[in-house]
Amino acid sequence: MAVQIPDDSVFSSFKDQCLSPDGWISRYSKGGVTVWCQAEESRTVQKLKMRIVCKDVAAETLYDVLHDTSYRRKWDTNMIDTYDIGRLTANADVGYYSWKCPSPLKNRDFVTMRSWLPLGNDYLIINYSVKHPQHPPKKDYVRAVSLLTGYLIQSNGAGCSTLYYLTQMDPRGSLPKWVVNRVSQFVAPKAMRKIYKASLKYPDWKRKHSPALKPWMFPEQNSLPSISVGELTLQRGDSLENIDESGAAEEKTHHSEDEET
Repeated sequence: MAVQIPDDSVFSSFKDQCLSPDGWISRYSKGGVTVWCQAEESRTVQKLKMRIVCKDVAAETLYDVLHDTSYRRKWDTNMIDTYDIGRLTANADVGYYSWKCPSPLKNRDFVTMRSWLPLGNDYLIINYSVKHPQHPPKKDYVRAVSLLTGYLIQSNGAGCSTLYYLTQMDPRGSLPKWVVNRVSQFVAPKAMRKIYKASLKYPDWKRKHSPALKPWMFPEQNSLPSISVGELTLQRGDSLENIDESGAAEEKTHHSEDEET
């Protein structure tokens, strides 16, 4: 299937999904973080939505943190590797990301097309999985599929903001129920708080690390090789390995308040 770069209607639809309560079931609400789940017709697709209110963090700062690959290596402890593959337009690129799954599951990775749009007081970043001929599935990972994943950042004025994260993902495997529960109760809230904490520290870090370099804001700074959308095709799960991890036993770990905050 052909790949299309998202237009304004796609961003608008994504924003509506983030803000609409319809069809979402609250799974966690504590300390300014809320996590919702949505049941899909297909058991293989996991759909989660999260929200955190970020006091003392401007929307622009959150937007920079989520774009800045160099800084992500400082705070994203779930990440194994990430790199940019190429530039499609002034506000769209293709990249690779791999992340640690709860033991004993296999780690997952993605190749996604990412697009972003500042819209009034809002900032949006969305991605979905694509195939790139030079970046096929890797031996030690399960290539997962992002059907639609992204962030909505809304300014609350006076240097405060609200961050929404929504993901519709096919992990390519039958996951045990404990994994889904752990993600909604521990992994997701912890990840949102990490972004918040990282955003509080970002202005000081950025002042010491190429403060003027923001290619997501200034396309003329982008040094990535240009690639054509014609080189890409949509990545869907039916062409990938599907593994059964439903019998994997949970390794007992203590989830402390410190882990959640």
